[in-house]
Amino acid sequence: MTDTAPPVRAADLGADAFPSDSRYGNDDLRPVPLAERRWTTYNFVALWIGMAHCIPSWTLASGLVALGMDWKQAVLTIALANVIVLFPMLLTGHAGPKYGIPFPVLARASFGIRGANLPAMVRAAVACCWFGIQTWIGGQGIFVLLGKIFGGWADAAHIGGYPWTLWLCFVVFWVLELAIIYRGMDTLRRFENWAAPFVLVGALVLLVWIANKAGGFGPLLHEPSKVGWGPDFWKIFFPGLMGMIGFWSTLSLNIPDFTRFGKGQRAQVLGQTLGLPTTMTLFALMSVLVTAGSEKVYGVAIWDPVELAAKTDSVFGLLFALVTVFVATISVNIAANVVSPAYDLANLAPKLITFRTGAIIAGVVGVLVMPWKLTSTPELYIFTWLGVVGGLLGTVAGILIADYWIVRRTVLHLADLYDAGGRYWYSGGWNLRAVAAFTVGGLLAVGGSYSTLDEDGNKAGPFPVDGVIPFLKPLADYGWAVGLAASLCVYLVLMGAGRDRGTRHA
Repeated sequence: MTDTAPPVRAADLGADAFPSDSRYGNDDLRPVPLAERRWTTYNFVALWIGMAHCIPSWTLASGLVALGMDWKQAVLTIALANVIVLFPMLLTGHAGPKYGIPFPVLARASFGIRGANLPAMVRAAVACCWFGIQTWIGGQGIFVLLGKIFGGWADAAHIGGYPWTLWLCFVVFWVLELAIIYRGMDTLRRFENWAAPFVLVGALVLLVWIANKAGGFGPLLHEPSKVGWGPDFWKIFFPGLMGMIGFWSTLSLNIPDFTRFGKGQRAQVLGQTLGLPTTMTLFALMSVLVTAGSEKVYGVAIWDPVELAAKTDSVFGLLFALVTVFVATISVNIAANVVSPAYDLANLAPKLITFRTGAIIAGVVGVLVMPWKLTSTPELYIFTWLGVVGGLLGTVAGILIADYWIVRRTVLHLADLYDAGGRYWYSGGWNLRAVAAFTVGGLLAVGGSYSTLDEDGNKAGPFPVDGVIPFLKPLADYGWAVGLAASLCVYLVLMGAGRDRGTRHA
């Protein structure tokens, strides 16, 4: 099941391997030349610290505690999820340093040159929604802290159910994010280099501040689990675990968008291993400790770091918190949710859409999806949104891993990834076997997904009934794992059945 090719030479990794007249490529999609690969281990560690230290990841533990877990169970779930998602992250990230190609170009090997737009658009849609969510949350944080400094912001006239001052913070935040990414990936690398330690210091300052006021941490750390370790725990654990995996399953697909700038495999493997699971676990633990301190000081557990920071009467403290929220949210949002759709949209029409144009489109779509509705309840956020997203993206990851590691044994023909007459053209640019594997895996992963109920007892999920395909409902809690395993197996079976894999007649 190998795709044989001559050894990859340094000269092949760059412009020489990129057909300049190809309608399926542009300067943003071309293999990155070796001379332009500057990302070191620190750059990847900084990338993950910057992405993990954000308000939504801070509140992940709170969502699990709100559903009945104690802090130990919540942190354990988050730690395990991030160790699990690290493996597909490293597997898909391997193609970045080796070939210098982004995610949508890598997907051409399995889905076909045109067919790669299917997983690319799925990933882009998810990223646009995440971009909107993060921008809304960041705008809310700035609104709260500025309101605390200047006063009266919450009393401003309402537009669409929210104060116009909140909308202003949202728009300003949105513009600043797009301004940074518009300057390119090297600007992002430099921004992440200093943003990561700054945000880490900000989180530590919050921890030290609340510990000083509380005289130690106690109430929440000794609060017993409401579900114990019995059947009720497992009912929350597995969908919660899949939800936590779904949180970063987006990056497990498009991580080649970043690793393509890596100096080598060692940089991306060490950087991601040191950066992702450790950072997310420590951040979850810090959020629990800070929340425990807030309960001791204020009599109620405050999981939102912005709400907690707003409790201080120090103008300097508020300004520091304001800058920290600003930097933290921008660092994750640009890296995780703008880079991917920018490349994905460029792949859709390479001659019309550049990386910068794709970033602007992603920003606009992120507003149009009305992100303020997607995080309304923990059940909707963890079980429905993250669960469905994780299921679909796990399905794509299974196909990419099967194709790159098992079918082709990590050997790709770079020029053919941009050539309509090459081995990745399949049938009219589509590998129908990959589409079939995606369909089967997607149905098994999310076909039984069900609507959750909001606080008023109304349907809060995206589906009109409890399970689009009722008999698949038991699989819904394991969507990411089911999607990945099913699509991987189906793809391998289907590709093994064809003798001309990777040709225009496959």
